[in-house]
Amino acid sequence: MPGKTDQEIEAGAAQVNRPAAATVGGDLDTGAVLRSVYQKMVEEAVPDEMLDLLGRLD
Repeated sequence: MPGKTDQEIEAGAAQVNRPAAATVGGDLDTGAVLRSVYQKMVEEAVPDEMLDLLGRLD
């Protein structure tokens, strides 16, 4: 599975579903946005190239 390009990563970050969080002074709830981005990252599969590299460490 090929790695993502910088443009693909940026496009994915721009499409993150931002929660309808409470705003304070017009700012989004930064914590909720960060948790959402982190959760999406955790759910992504580890690329085969990375698994191969990690396997070589043994």
